[in-house]
Amino acid sequence: MQDLVGIQHEQSIMVDDDTAVSFLGHAGARVLGTPWMILWMEKTSRDAVKPLLPAGWDTVGTVVNVRHVSAAGFGSRVTFRAEVVEQTAKTLTFKVFAEGAHGIVGEGLHERALIDVERFAAGLAKRK
Repeated sequence: MQDLVGIQHEQSIMVDDDTAVSFLGHAGARVLGTPWMILWMEKTSRDAVKPLLPAGWDTVGTVVNVRHVSAAGFGSRVTFRAEVVEQTAKTLTFKVFAEGAHGIVGEGLHERALIDVERFAAGLAKRK
């Protein structure tokens, strides 16, 4: 497998009904939910390397160690960035960020396992 350290990717979303918490009961308090922040950090990481992997290979998330440090309000744009900072034969470690117009929304590390999709599926089938 090629060396992926240094590969970067970014993508942006608008905080909307699909990504904002609504349980606070006040429309003015709707912000990007932490689960959605993590989802987009994972997605951005996967999308960074997927086109560079051999045919039939992909990644799955295994470790998420991030902090949600500030609120991104409803209607705001959040940009997610991921960079591969470490690679082993089986894993990739990403530095991940979420940033809004006011600064950092979240940051941390995310690890993904490199998998042969057919082998992974066969392993799951054996567990049934």
